[in-house]
Amino acid sequence: MRTEDVLAATATGLWRWDNAAGTVTLDAEAARLLELPFESGVFRESQVRSRFHPVDWNEIYGVVNLAVAEGTLAEARLRIVDSQGRVMRTVRSRSRPLPPVEDGDADYVLLGTLQEVAEPEPGADGAQNRITGDWRRSREAFLLDAGRALAEARSTEEVLRVAYSLSMPGFSPEGLAVFGVEGERLTIVGHHGQHSGDEGPFDEMPLETDYPAAEVVRTGRAIYLPSPEDYHHRYPATWPLARRFGRRSWAFLPLIVAGRTMGAWMAGFRHPVSFSPDERSVLTTVARMLAQALARAGIAETERELSEGLQRTMMPSLGAGIPGMTVAARYVPTGGGLQVGGDWYDMIPLPNGRVALVIGDVQGHDVRAAGLMGQLRIALRAYASEGHRPDAVLSRASRFLSGLTDADEGAEHTEPRFATCLYAEADPATGTLDIARAGHPDPVVMTPDGTAFIRQTAGGLPLGIEADTDYPTTRFTLEPGETIMLCTDGLIETGGHDLATGWVRLRPILERHTSDLDKLADALVQAVHGPTSHYTTGPLADRREDDVAVLLLRRESPATRMTPPRRTAMTIAQAEPERIAAARQQVREMLHDWADPEQVDSAVLMISEMATNVLVHTDGDALMVARASGEHGERRLRVEVADGSDELPHKRRPGEMASSGRGLVLMEMLADAWGVDPRGEGKSIWFELYESAEPVELVEAEPVPFPEP
Repeated sequence: MRTEDVLAATATGLWRWDNAAGTVTLDAEAARLLELPFESGVFRESQVRSRFHPVDWNEIYGVVNLAVAEGTLAEARLRIVDSQGRVMRTVRSRSRPLPPVEDGDADYVLLGTLQEVAEPEPGADGAQNRITGDWRRSREAFLLDAGRALAEARSTEEVLRVAYSLSMPGFSPEGLAVFGVEGERLTIVGHHGQHSGDEGPFDEMPLETDYPAAEVVRTGRAIYLPSPEDYHHRYPATWPLARRFGRRSWAFLPLIVAGRTMGAWMAGFRHPVSFSPDERSVLTTVARMLAQALARAGIAETERELSEGLQRTMMPSLGAGIPGMTVAARYVPTGGGLQVGGDWYDMIPLPNGRVALVIGDVQGHDVRAAGLMGQLRIALRAYASEGHRPDAVLSRASRFLSGLTDADEGAEHTEPRFATCLYAEADPATGTLDIARAGHPDPVVMTPDGTAFIRQTAGGLPLGIEADTDYPTTRFTLEPGETIMLCTDGLIETGGHDLATGWVRLRPILERHTSDLDKLADALVQAVHGPTSHYTTGPLADRREDDVAVLLLRRESPATRMTPPRRTAMTIAQAEPERIAAARQQVREMLHDWADPEQVDSAVLMISEMATNVLVHTDGDALMVARASGEHGERRLRVEVADGSDELPHKRRPGEMASSGRGLVLMEMLADAWGVDPRGEGKSIWFELYESAEPVELVEAEPVPFPEP
């Protein structure tokens, strides 16, 4: 009797499913069972698929993929529907995949049978169907949770911890092990459910060993051992190693990424497991997710190791201390990619005995930005070591960076880069700072009593925009006990803030931490970037929007119980009348805790009058110096505005419509004391305000006549 006759007599059809060609070959009986014309033929894959109930198609799709991956039999029950979507019958499919032509080939060919099965009587298997449905829903929920947890793991240790915590629906393993491959040997990446040291016999095991994990790595196919007898029969040589753990069933699955077997995963069970198609499907899916997570973690760890090496190579140490000064610094790279970027700081000993402090930011947060930063830092060090002044150092650095980016413009997808930079030359003996700035945020000065204010300085274009650019220099003195902060914009403009609102956020932190520079540096980064785990010189923030570099320099003061004075100074050039507003702001910030706000308004008004008179009535620049001394509540403010003209101011009698002539009138009314002091070259007009004095109340009155001097 022919095989075809036997199959026809038992209502069994034959099919051949060619995934690569997208065709299905059916005999007449199989075509009949699938509600297709009752004749042998080749049908389109979509034509056959349309006869499966959509829910059942999802089930068989998973079963077939599992069978293809493991080279096992694929078995499933399928409801067949007609062209109207009505269920006509239920069939059982049994098929086996043919081996792929090439290793790693995703296409397959299935050869199998279709046979009609009787539907259960209503209510006969309802309980079993409900159990099966509940198990499948639990499986789907478990796989979703497992995939999410493994996707969030960022290190091999975290991946293993997630894998150990997985509770599979209905058959959770008691022991787990992850094997890796080094050369021709197995390694233990991690294990759970065994005692420390139990992994010894399995580590460094040759791949040719008759052990399930070694065979899985060699063949790339899963091995299921439902009972100790199965284990002993198939692997008698290594059975004694497994017997001592007292388990009843084992599953060994390959960890495959991009067609390459990178290791094996062992799941051991205290209770017998039959490894049904559903259970094998769950284990296979978890193994695939575990392999992807381990591969991602390995790449991330390699990138972290590379980035840390780059940071150690590119970022300087602060070196030996500066006599009479204290320095602290932090660098925190951005959170993405290799965690390297273009921000940097540096401290450079100079030939004249001074010290240069440098902070900068190359555009971008990628490897190219880090490379440019390294080259620019070396160039700045070279120019500084040659003894150039701050303005000359930045001019040469701008020309150097412009040449680098011009050379890169011909490269594909390469855009010119620029950099901001602040260069400060400090004299430890006198506290004098000469600052040149290239598009970088202004420094911040903190007085010993906690006052923090932005110290505005002259500046030029960022480095690299124009080959020949001038960078004016600003000089001021850091008084004993004062601290200056240099930072990149990542410290200020994080979280949607601009320079103004970011400064408002930082100011309370600066004013609260005044004793320890290292604690202040940590507080700045932690407050801006949230919880931390590790820094280049301390903890590194987990969530970051931009690179951060911060450099703090304090001029130490002798121990004294007296409150040190606050002081600020600024030059207002004839060509920069807008700096009058900056002078007003500096004095207002210096007096932020003055007892009488109206006195602060008076001081700001008088500064405007004094500086404006210099710019209008002389040909020279104005130098403003403000100093507040004494204990809180009884302080004295003295402001001097000096110029190079010998002509003394005159009190005038302005009319009601006059637009000038009221400067000295205001000083007479608002200041507690004022005067004009001739100097060798020029003069200085000054006023004083006393914090403990009664506030001056201004009322509308007729202009008071003043005699001519």
